[in-house]
Parts: sequence; structure tokens; C-alpha cells
Amino acid sequence: MKDIEIAQNAQIKPIIEIAQKVNLDSDEIEQYGPYKAKLTLPLKGEHPKTKEKLILVTAINPTPAGEGKSTVTVGLGDAFNLLNKKAMIALREPSLGPVMGIKGGATGGGYSQVIPMEDINLHFTGDMHALTAANNTLSALIDNHIFQGNALNIDQRRVIWKRVLDINDRALRHVVVGLGGVMQGIPREDGFDITVASEMMAILCLATDINDLKERISKIVIGYTFTKEPVTVGDLGVTGAISLLLKDAIKPNLVQTLAHTPAIIHGGPFANIAHGCNSIIATQTCMSLADYTITEAGFGADLGAEKFLDIKVPALGKSPDTVVIVATVRALKMHGGVAKDELEQPNVEALLKGYANLQKHLGSMQRYGVPVVVAINKFVSDTPEEIAALQAACQDDGVKAIVADVWAQGGAGALQLAEEIVSLCENEADFKPLYQVEDSIDEKITKIVTEIYGGSDVEYSLKAKKQMAQFVELGWDKLPICMAKTQYSLSDNAKALGAPKDFTIHIREFVPKLGAGFLVALTGNVLTMPGLPKKPAADGMDIDADGKLSGIY
Repeated sequence: MKDIEIAQNAQIKPIIEIAQKVNLDSDEIEQYGPYKAKLTLPLKGEHPKTKEKLILVTAINPTPAGEGKSTVTVGLGDAFNLLNKKAMIALREPSLGPVMGIKGGATGGGYSQVIPMEDINLHFTGDMHALTAANNTLSALIDNHIFQGNALNIDQRRVIWKRVLDINDRALRHVVVGLGGVMQGIPREDGFDITVASEMMAILCLATDINDLKERISKIVIGYTFTKEPVTVGDLGVTGAISLLLKDAIKPNLVQTLAHTPAIIHGGPFANIAHGCNSIIATQTCMSLADYTITEAGFGADLGAEKFLDIKVPALGKSPDTVVIVATVRALKMHGGVAKDELEQPNVEALLKGYANLQKHLGSMQRYGVPVVVAINKFVSDTPEEIAALQAACQDDGVKAIVADVWAQGGAGALQLAEEIVSLCENEADFKPLYQVEDSIDEKITKIVTEIYGGSDVEYSLKAKKQMAQFVELGWDKLPICMAKTQYSLSDNAKALGAPKDFTIHIREFVPKLGAGFLVALTGNVLTMPGLPKKPAADGMDIDADGKLSGIY
């Protein structure tokens, strides 16, 4: 049975019943129909102090063979509740780009899903649209300011704020606006990013409340004057107008798993071109309502987990008590050189060769001083010999690898993994950040490249070098670094699978995101507006006369 069919046949409970499981009163939720709700901020009721244990789920570098990070996260939440542990999960909202493109949604799979699956993967509660509107309203206000006399002396050639759209659309990567005559504005080059790569999304996910949201929005650098001085939203005088468009989007969304575990889904930045973590408000809310919060960071540990630990943790004020790295036998065989159409064949040799990718992520996560466990997301084609070989390899590196059969069994397939995590969470974590904010930009990037990616050197373009010098003058060099890099490889070459050695990471330019509070380093040829594949998933989607959807996965 397909994921969407499992979700459509599931028994779904009214969201008020899910809220009551974590002691939320009816006046603490705002219902969006019977099965979705937003939470009021701040929560009004009495909520006893919880254990506040935080579990971060990450993965190896993704392959077309599939890893199932969200599926394992959902299954773990259900497993914890089967063990009578008060648990919630905190996920990111899916972007329409992957849903309509090639990757699919982000609601888990099989019997380990969040529901209503179709709504979550499409418009949900409108957060993505609100972010898109806020972002593009700012763009309109910038162009209007320039057209109406340009009191701030903005150099239209140095406007760095881009418009956004939450769909993959390569035709919009580079555009010219203001064409058509005097009354159509001032012509200038522009471009579109995908909404989930925008600074507005990052701000929503890193803000702690509405006041922090406003403060961060006011700090957004939209461009530079003719004398190369930065211009902010605060300078433009439109902080309030942009902030009010996000008054509902800042509220976290409550839904449920197939097993009725409460789940908060809020914010959706990509981990390859943004910081890849759900909102601080969502994570904090879960920790205030449950003893165990299980959350995920996008793509591999080199991207999502590193950014969770070096960007989100300082803002959250809480480091994970355990890190779970999801791997599959299939994906490791692909990292070991096996073609996708041959993955069903047993191949322990290729598995152990591909294990180098998992091994690198294990070492990277262990250096943070947090307990680590491997979740082997089980596929039907996995053989006992392959699983045993993988477990033995992990054991040699001092880490347990436990099978999680959550796609087929839901939470029941992750009970052993959940028990191990409960035990690990009782250990005293000794969290050590990768770098200090006082480190130089080059020092921070070099630590990421050498210690997390396994590279040997960093090469900067002339433009990037000039930007670094400018950032030092402006005092921006003390910000964290958000690397924008291909998700498919530890390097910036998408085709270099496994664990490449002695490679160089190429930084072509930086994008300062002062509202978010970090500098984005664009590596290789990574794109902030993806394109659709030759045969997008949208080709197989439909809706019938009864309103039943098909083709979403």
C-alpha cells in the first residue's frame, strides 16, 4: 500500500483530543478545521516542568536509495509513547518545491507518518504563503522606495534582497524587473530564491517570540548605498508592516501521527541552502509539554546536524541529549559504488565500503560530546548478513546500531531503539561547539570543512575575499556560518560519494543574513532556486470528484 493510501485509510482523531494528551486547553489552540491547529503564544495554561530531554535525528548523505530520516523520527515518537514515555515530535513543514519535484513530501512514510498527510504536504495552515508574502512585500517596498525618490540613496545595482516562490522554478533564478517605461519602476537585475531558502524563513525559525521576530526583521540587510553602506529594513521603516504579515505564521502547528502522538510541525528551511531546522518556538514548546522531544535536521549530518548544533543550539539554549544517525543498507551500498537498479542484490563488500560515509558522520557527531546511536532504517531487501556486518562495523567505532522497522510496523518497530535512547539520555552530555563566535570567518569555515566534511582546504573566490574583508570592517565576522553545499556529498562535488579525502571546498560568495544572525557561504555550484526534474512528481498527481487526492508521496 502506498504512503498516501495508508494515511487516507487511517483513523484520525479530533485535534482537541491530541492537544489534551499534552495538557493543552481548548483556549490554547486555534483550530484550522477538525484535525489541525495552531498554538497560542505564549501558552496560557499551567504546564508542569518536564524532563526536557532533546533527541536530534540526522542521517548519512542522502542518495536516491532513500534514508528515511523523517520516517524514523515519527516512528521514534510513537515508540516512546508505546513505552509510556511522554513524548512529542518536532518536524519541519514541507516545501512545495520537493513535493511537486522529485524528493516528495516530508511527513514520513508507511505506518510512520504524520497526518493529515495531504494537507501538511500542500498548503497546511498557510505559513509558507505568509512567508512568501512578507518577503515579496519587502521587495515591493524596496523598489517603490527607489522609484519614489530614493531618500536612502540605495544603489539599485547592490540590492541583495531577492524575491521568493515556494516552488522549483529555474526560469526565475535571474530576472530583470522594472522594464516597460518610466512608470514601471527603475530597471535592475533581480532573482528569485525558493521560499525555504529565504532569510525570512530563517528568522521565523530562529525567533523566540514576536518581539524577537521584529528585531530580527529590522536587522535584515537589503542592499547597499552608492557609498557602499549597508541598508536595513529598519532604515526603510517597514519593520512593522513586514512583521504583521507573520502574526499567525509564527504560531506553531499541532497535528498527530498515525498512532496519535502529538506532533508540532513548524518552519521548513532546507539544510543544503539554509539552516535546515524547525523553529525554536516549536522545539521549546515541545520541551515544555513533554519529557522527550524528538526532532530532525535536514539532509546529512554534515549539513542539518552541524547547523543545528552550531546555529540553533546557541539560540535554543539547549543541546541534544542524544543524536540518532539514520542509515540504510541500500544507501550505504550506493555509497559503496552499487548502481540503484542493483541494490536489491546482497553485497556486504559494497556495504562496508560505503560505511565510510556513515563512519565520517559518526566521528563528526561524537566530537560534539553528545551520545550517538545509529538507526538502521529497515528495507525488505536487507539481508541478516548485511545488517550484522553494519552493526559490527558500528560496534568497532564504539556506537550501537539498532534496526528500526518503522515503515512496516510504526512505533512497534523502534522499541529497542527508543529504549537505547532513553538510556543514553540519562548520561551527562558534555557539549562542545565546533567553533567560537570570536573565531574569524576563515577559521570557522576551515573547522567545518576539515572536521565535519573531512576536506583539507578552502578556496575563496576574489569576490568572497573582498566580502570577508568588508564583513570584518562592518563587525559581521563574529556571526556563525551557514554553509550552502550539495547534500549528496561531503564535498562540494555532488558525484563524490562515500567519504572523499583531501578535497577543497570552493566558496564563491557570501550572503549576509543579519536578521537570521549568520553568514551564508555559497559553495561550488549550489543553487538557491532549484529546478524541476524531467519528470516531476506533479505529473502523477490528481484529485477526483469527491475531493480525494492521489500521487502525493
